[in-house]
Amino acid sequence: MLLAEWWWVAPAGAGAGTLGVLGARRLGPAGRRLELEGARHAVRDAQRALARSRAQLGIERAELARSRAERAPSEATAEAKRRVRLAERAVKAAAAALAARRASVAAARAAVPPMRAPAEAMPLARLRAEHDALTARWMAYETDPAMLLEAPGMRDASSPELREFLRAQREALELRPSSADARMTPGEFSAYRDAVAAATRAFDSAERAARGTGSSRAGGPEWSELATGLLDGAQLAIARSLEAWQRAERARRERGA
Repeated sequence: MLLAEWWWVAPAGAGAGTLGVLGARRLGPAGRRLELEGARHAVRDAQRALARSRAQLGIERAELARSRAERAPSEATAEAKRRVRLAERAVKAAAAALAARRASVAAARAAVPPMRAPAEAMPLARLRAEHDALTARWMAYETDPAMLLEAPGMRDASSPELREFLRAQREALELRPSSADARMTPGEFSAYRDAVAAATRAFDSAERAARGTGSSRAGGPEWSELATGLLDGAQLAIARSLEAWQRAERARRERGA
């Protein structure tokens, strides 16, 4: 019944409902630039992460120098060297992440919709639509036996890739706003965007792993618990969209009267 309700509600709640709300109350400049401001917020976070990594590297190098000066046992010196190498890798990773975040600012700036762009072109509406599409891809394995036959591992509770997707999707659902015109800070938008991207990558990985296995196991109680919780979250997200659309429709009819 839950799955049947999803497929009935999704078009109204995630599609027409979302746009109905936006049509009733067009987002202003802050909503249009939300993706850009979110990208800038992510750059600042990446800069702070890089600064922390460099500070930690300085600490580890100082510890290595102290170990050498005090002629510490070879095991302690070897451990200090290992920690320095790890800290150096962390600095390189943080620098690469910052470079990627800076590149995303340019992409987000180019994607800012014009003043009179349609509602579906707004950043939050696009991101929610991307998330809806991901959820629909996952739910297809719950409703289409043919797809499950092609990738039986998509119901394998022991699959680490699938469990990672379930975890990432749960986080994305928790960060998902109730409607496409909800007010979000740049930090909140950035967190939701990153969660959707992580869930998408995890799903792609789970799908590749599932298509490469011959297991026909359909999952047991452990799978049921994970999947049911996630389906409940998806249903709640769509129900919220539908409720927001209904409120907007009532307000529109009252204004018309």
